[in-house]
Amino acid sequence: MAKELWQRSGVELGAAYDSGDCTPVDVLDAVLQRIERVNPRINAFVTLDSAGARQSAEASAKRWQTGTASGPLDGVPISVKDNITVRGLRSTWGSRLYADFVPESDELPIGRLRSKGAIILGKTNCPEFTLQGYTDNLLFGVTRNPWDPELTPGGSSGGAVAAVAAGLGPIAMATDGGGSIRRPASHTGLVGLKPSRGRVPRCDGFPAILLDFESVGPIARTVEDIILVMHAIGGYDLRDPLALAFKDTPFAASSVAQSRIWFVRKFAGSPVDTEIAKNVEAAAAAFAELGHIVEEGDAPFDLEPLNEAWAVIGQTGLAWLLQSFPKWHGKITPALEEMARNGEKRTGSEYVAALDAVRRLQKSLSIFFSDHDIILTPSAAALPWPATEPFPTQIAGERVGPRGHAIFTGFANMAGCPGISVPAAPSAKGLPIGIQMVAAPGQDGMLCALAGQYESFQPWVDRFPQL
Repeated sequence: MAKELWQRSGVELGAAYDSGDCTPVDVLDAVLQRIERVNPRINAFVTLDSAGARQSAEASAKRWQTGTASGPLDGVPISVKDNITVRGLRSTWGSRLYADFVPESDELPIGRLRSKGAIILGKTNCPEFTLQGYTDNLLFGVTRNPWDPELTPGGSSGGAVAAVAAGLGPIAMATDGGGSIRRPASHTGLVGLKPSRGRVPRCDGFPAILLDFESVGPIARTVEDIILVMHAIGGYDLRDPLALAFKDTPFAASSVAQSRIWFVRKFAGSPVDTEIAKNVEAAAAAFAELGHIVEEGDAPFDLEPLNEAWAVIGQTGLAWLLQSFPKWHGKITPALEEMARNGEKRTGSEYVAALDAVRRLQKSLSIFFSDHDIILTPSAAALPWPATEPFPTQIAGERVGPRGHAIFTGFANMAGCPGISVPAAPSAKGLPIGIQMVAAPGQDGMLCALAGQYESFQPWVDRFPQL
């Protein structure tokens, strides 16, 4: 059966435009109709730019007709998470403090996509200041998982993954400061890449409250689409000093070689949902069947100092941001008010200790990756939970705290490593499950190549939720 236009990937759309099978205007019409029908049920989009998108689609159609298209992304609809600034489009970071903020310029990765002819559809929902692992805020309310609207798609890129999973555009741009691309991708059956620190240059965006832990990256249904976007956004720019490491190494997906994979079932004995554990183990076996060397062991670092460092950095970052808003009290999410007050009490010694924990992690992983290529884990420790609850309180029958479901992802951000989540086999009830692969800094291309090989071995692209 032929795919509907809204079901096609970005790569498929570029090929269809080139062959004349359809036009960007045709695709935009199909996607906008899908948004009109489905978005009220899941609340993925919070700001839609139909007029701007149509203008872009018409211009793209003319370029394809005249043979002057800007490349395979020309005319492909893309959504943008609401903590990434887009020129002339309300960008709120999920907060009433930014409710009326309209940026005058695109953040750099969005400007690069626009220059390639991509159609910017609008902004997708995120939790306030992107500091929670589910998606709800005082401005726009809760976002729901297309696979079961009673459940969360996770966070903080909940709107982004809900949009792509539901067919509201094939690609979403999002951010990952502690797993905010990878975990939601795992909860919705998608591919999500957190690039290496500096791989995607940034400027002209919101203040950085998580140091340089947060990266801009793509979410899509296919690894091919992830690679397509990375070619567009992954080049060096002198306005971001972190990008200097990649000045002479543009993004490229490598060929697949035999990889040395270190499979970690649990971090520090923390609980993992039994179905997730079983299906991630099956994925590890699949990599062995594909000819890779798969060994099993513990995490190659001490987790507890990282958990302590994460709390210090997140709390102090938020407290620092709110200094720009003297009258913020009573205007933000109560949980974040408490977080900010805790940040105000933190000492300089605690902050330096957090930075020291990060440096020790980086050293440990530098040594580890001299003998291994990949760390393989579950992307999330829990299946999706009720949409209005900030986190699951139990996993596999054990009580857990706010980060219990998110335990596997933050280390990659702290160390600057690339990490990708791809779908494993779903749960017995059909809920998506993801595996996470993390590589040494700079090995984004190798990571994508390995993910693409697994995608061919265990295809998932035809799984769509029934909405």
